[in-house]
Amino acid sequence: MARVLVVEDDPDIRQLVELRLRGLGHRVVSAPSGAQALEVIAERGAPEVVVLDVAMPGMTGLEVLRTLRAQPEHADLPAIFLSARVRPEDIAAGEELGAVYLTKPFVVSALAGAIEKVLRTSAQTTGGW
Repeated sequence: MARVLVVEDDPDIRQLVELRLRGLGHRVVSAPSGAQALEVIAERGAPEVVVLDVAMPGMTGLEVLRTLRAQPEHADLPAIFLSARVRPEDIAAGEELGAVYLTKPFVVSALAGAIEKVLRTSAQTTGGW
């Protein structure tokens, strides 16, 4: 299964996503903020997939992914936005960054399917991890 970084400021949602993904066999690390997510990646290396909330204090999920995409080694990092924001402009911004955009409340099977999809796409474009 995949190494997944979950970036979510709400501790209850973060814990729920972690538990669900671990239940599916993924190895999960989480961060409560965008800045801490960037620190985790700097210290531990890139995950195979990053799951980001859009609306977070300090640095939004969109800003985190833009920051990562600006670095050549993370330009193709598979990403999924998991957000309560359903405005068309937020969804479009996430998709422009090449991410899958899911809304909260989420269905575990949809998140699992999105992870499988981005991993398949990544393996096809980069030759896998």
